[in-house]
This record gives sequence, structure tokens and C-alpha cells, in this order.
Amino acid sequence: MTGSAPALRRILGRRAPPGHGAELLHCELCGAPVADMHRHLLDERSGAPLCVCHPCTVLFDRPAAGGDHYRLIPDRRVRMAPFPTKGLGVPVGLAYLVAQPDGVVVANYPNPLGSTHYEVEPQQWRDVVGQRPELDGLAPTVEAVLINTVHGAEQHWIVPIDDCYRLVAIIRTHWRGLSGGNEVWPAIDAFFDELPRGNRHFGI
Repeated sequence: MTGSAPALRRILGRRAPPGHGAELLHCELCGAPVADMHRHLLDERSGAPLCVCHPCTVLFDRPAAGGDHYRLIPDRRVRMAPFPTKGLGVPVGLAYLVAQPDGVVVANYPNPLGSTHYEVEPQQWRDVVGQRPELDGLAPTVEAVLINTVHGAEQHWIVPIDDCYRLVAIIRTHWRGLSGGNEVWPAIDAFFDELPRGNRHFGI
């Protein structure tokens, strides 16, 4: 997350109406204008998501098109049946897990400072995949398992990694004081309310 702050600001910047001086988004590969609802590439060397136009999306939608540099971030969202997370060592109610190319799975905890992380024990992950076979098809680095059990919620999703970046930015933007204040949890709830609709509009 540390290298992606500039890209996150561009992703999260909702365009203002004409006349408000908002800078239009442009494809970070070819420079063409991009629509509000667009896809992203993951720059695997910097870890940053890049806004891309539709032609570049089509170009990188082929396997291995980006070599070891760029990967098109998928746009699928799959809600799963709840499963126990205690065995994964997840000590908080809001976390996302990302598989790495070498098979290591990293758990990340969004917080006001960004995101903290640790490696999940391999056997614990295999046990969970045994219960939820759909996790076996998780795309490394560009998809995540997103878990929300805060305040009695039971949300378990497979989401694009840019959704997780967006969630981190929402928390950083709305968090107040030690406990989060009155703004952050309604903003988090609104984020999860959008997921079933597949909303790709990256404003907060």
C-alpha cells in the first residue's frame, strides 16, 4: 500500500460536475481519457493500481499480456457463505487475504494508518480451501478474500484487490479519534452495501 498512495488519490477522486475545476482521469499507460467507471492494472513492481482506458483493458485481458510487470485486475465479486476465520489467525473483524505467486497467503488489516499484515499458516489456509473450494481459484495478487464480521456482520467475499485499496482509503479518510468516530462505520457499511451491485465508481 505504501507505493500506491498517488494512484489511490486518482482512483478515489470523484469527478466534479463541469465548471468545478476537476481534473479528468487519463489512462496511465496511453494517456487517453478514461470513464468514471473503468478497470485497473496492477503494477506488480510498485504494487500500485493504474487507471486504464477500455482499449488498454482489452489489450491486457489476454493471459501473460503484461509479462511480469502488469496484471489486469479482475472485476468479479463473489459472495461466499460465512466460514470460521479464527483458524486463519484473523484477530479482527475486518480483513482481506491475498495469495502471492509463490502460494503464501497474506492477511491484511485496514486501519487509519493504512494496512498491517502477516502471513497465514499454510495448513490453516489449506483447511479453509477444503471447506470453500471456490477459494482455490483465487487469482494471486489481484484478487482478495474480504471478511467483515464487525457488529455482527457476516460478509465473506472474493473481490478485486482495488476494492480493498478503496476500503483502506475510506477508513483513512473517515476515521476520527481512537475509536473511529461517527463517520467511519456508516462509510464502511455503505462500501459493503455497494458490493452486490458491482459498483465500479471509485468515489467516497
